[in-house]
Amino acid sequence: MDKNSIQKINLLLSGKTAEETLRWFLTEFNGKVAFSTSLGAEDQVITRMIAEIDKAADIFTLDTGRLFPETYDLIDLTAKKYGISIRTMFPDAARVEEMVNAKGINLFYDSIENRKECCHIRKIEPLKRAFEGLDAWICGLRREQSVTRKDLQLVEWDEVNGLIKVNPLIDWSEQQVWDYIKTNHVPYNKLHDQDFPSIGCQPCTRAILPGEDVRAGRWWWENPETRECGLHKK
Repeated sequence: MDKNSIQKINLLLSGKTAEETLRWFLTEFNGKVAFSTSLGAEDQVITRMIAEIDKAADIFTLDTGRLFPETYDLIDLTAKKYGISIRTMFPDAARVEEMVNAKGINLFYDSIENRKECCHIRKIEPLKRAFEGLDAWICGLRREQSVTRKDLQLVEWDEVNGLIKVNPLIDWSEQQVWDYIKTNHVPYNKLHDQDFPSIGCQPCTRAILPGEDVRAGRWWWENPETRECGLHKK
């Protein structure tokens, strides 16, 4: 896949709705595309859309072992509500054990390097296993979420993973996301009602204060420019 091919897909899907974009990829890449969900508000919107198109579509999530109880509850609720299967990917237990015994259970607070190592073992490695055999992956990124995402496109080439990356909600506003959730009675993480707009691992996520960026509660002890776990590198 080259840049011209990506540009052609972007042109083809220009002006299409998120549902139309999803239907196109689920059809054109049948069996070779998957949706990676973290159960955030955007991901819940996409899950509902996909369930309306194809309940057998590949949807997976990463269980890092440090998620909020509310997130686990939502995985179960979502799967049952839509009659779908959410494939769960776990980190390698031996790698986690070695890391924690060497650097401590909460090593991520000590340095950015430690935090990135933890993210790599708990997220990146399971993600790469989930990608095996795929040609494209779908995720719930939006441009307005943070400074690290302002230049994202609807369809991109993920150089790190060697896959086409699809962002069907790229131009959506936060208001659009929540309007869709309320209109369609989409289940969502109850932590969103407690000022948690972005929810990841429990020790690395906090509620935000009025006026703060929606991603301010993720790895809040770091600079905004470093607040990605590595899942969305170009």
